[in-house]
Amino acid sequence: MRQLNQTGWMHNRLRMITAMFLTKNLFIDWRLGEAYFMSKLVDGFLASNNGGWQWSASTGTDAAPYFRVFNPATQSERFDPDGEFIRKYVPEIAKLDNKRIHQPWAGGVIPGGYPRPIVDLKESRKEAISKFQALKN
Repeated sequence: MRQLNQTGWMHNRLRMITAMFLTKNLFIDWRLGEAYFMSKLVDGFLASNNGGWQWSASTGTDAAPYFRVFNPATQSERFDPDGEFIRKYVPEIAKLDNKRIHQPWAGGVIPGGYPRPIVDLKESRKEAISKFQALKN
């Protein structure tokens, strides 16, 4: 979100991760995220922004399977193994090693006033899948 707020841009994978976190881990209406992104994006295009948020939230006509819930820490480890992106936009944890930078809350003390997680990713994923499964049934 710091990158979006500072530059007006965010890579598509990060847009999907953010949208899934908002909708499937925090259970916030996708339309709130979609509207916020449209207000910030320099490349905001209604069809792709709106469609991307619906896809990530597993709603709409071309939705991601409801059981697809990206884990932000796992995605970060996979696509930014050295933590270069994090170091650029989250300088308060830039000195962490390449493993811990993806989960700065692991191992006790969180450096630089970085906040603790606001939701348990594993539990909220299970809850999201359960809610979608209930709708399906």
